[in-house]
Amino acid sequence: MRRLLALLLLSALIAPESAMAQVAVADSGDTAWMILCGVLVLLAALPGLALRHAGLVHARSALSVGMQGLVVAAGVSLLWGIIGYSLAYAPGSGWLGGRAHILLANLEALRDGLTVPESAFALFQMGLAVFAAGLLPGAVAERVRLGWMTAFALLWLLLVYAPVVHWVWGGGWLAGLGVMDFAGALVVHLCAGFSALALVLIVGKRRAVSGGHAPLLSLAGGGLLWIGWAGIVGGWAFGATDNAATSILNAHFAACAGAFGWMLVERIDLGRVTTTGAVSGALAGLVAISASVALVGPGGAMMIGLIAALLCRVAKALLGARIDDAADVFLIHGLGGLIGVLLLVPFVLPALGGVGFAAGISLGGAIVAQVIGIVVVALWAMAGSAIIALMLSVIVPARIGAREEEEGLDLTQHKQQSWDFR
Repeated sequence: MRRLLALLLLSALIAPESAMAQVAVADSGDTAWMILCGVLVLLAALPGLALRHAGLVHARSALSVGMQGLVVAAGVSLLWGIIGYSLAYAPGSGWLGGRAHILLANLEALRDGLTVPESAFALFQMGLAVFAAGLLPGAVAERVRLGWMTAFALLWLLLVYAPVVHWVWGGGWLAGLGVMDFAGALVVHLCAGFSALALVLIVGKRRAVSGGHAPLLSLAGGGLLWIGWAGIVGGWAFGATDNAATSILNAHFAACAGAFGWMLVERIDLGRVTTTGAVSGALAGLVAISASVALVGPGGAMMIGLIAALLCRVAKALLGARIDDAADVFLIHGLGGLIGVLLLVPFVLPALGGVGFAAGISLGGAIVAQVIGIVVVALWAMAGSAIIALMLSVIVPARIGAREEEEGLDLTQHKQQSWDFR
């Protein structure tokens, strides 16, 4: 009897400690991986996009488009921390998140039972928001005011981007329909690409299109984007796992296949290949594979990248002269994202090397869900962007004057030049 009482007393003393020992804590390796991926996304969003966009415009306006990207990134980052993350990921309705995470309050020690703290998750998601918004200045480069572009990007983050994130990644209504987007082909690229299309149609064409002044800058920017994409896709594994390595491998294969696909069409169309085209093809491949990067095999990734680049290059030949999109944001990110979201369906099948659909999802159901996702996000992005642009234009004109555009935005807007050879 005494032994039994002693054992019971010992169990009572040890039980609380055992329970405490079982409390889940963040894994330091996975947390470090998520922080690294967040930094890699910012590498793509800041110097990557700045160099790419600067190389694609006239020398007299190269500094201005980089400046617009920097200011947009700063504003979007602040707004994401104030309320954007909460609207995207806080518990709320199927349409929008709630107020629980305003100013990043009430972040959990672990994000949804994963092995990383929610602060690391918020950092990674902020990088994606900055990247998405940073694409927009490139589409309307050389013709819009800095203040107007900044105001547009901030409103776009709240009214267009954050709701789409919630619908697909935050447990919203599109996720409930079965819409799939692993790393942002729909949420980031298609959304930003179709928003860019609405912008260029409303703002109008440049008065004089001279072409990019520095292909080498564009090449360097594309290289940084290519490297940064490892963070964009690898971060969605939420840790240093096999999924992360698979995602980075597949993204790289898709980029390589995309570069060759674009150059092939260029060779047929122009009789030569260009460095700008090779970078564009690689980006088209990266955009398209983002939807399914951890869900397909290496062969599927190569085919997705190749098909996306071929179709995007053909679309550029058909539409490039009609749409004055300085950085081809719509053709590469909008159209490339659309292609990737659709190609996810066949290449996820085990017969083509994919992992297969989750339980309860049929081939027909997946096709319907992806088409619904594309239509909804594309229409929302275009309509929302058009409304924001038109409303802002009532307050302040979007376009700079004809003389300022002719002289270049660098001097007229910033009293500086990209290059000074004195």
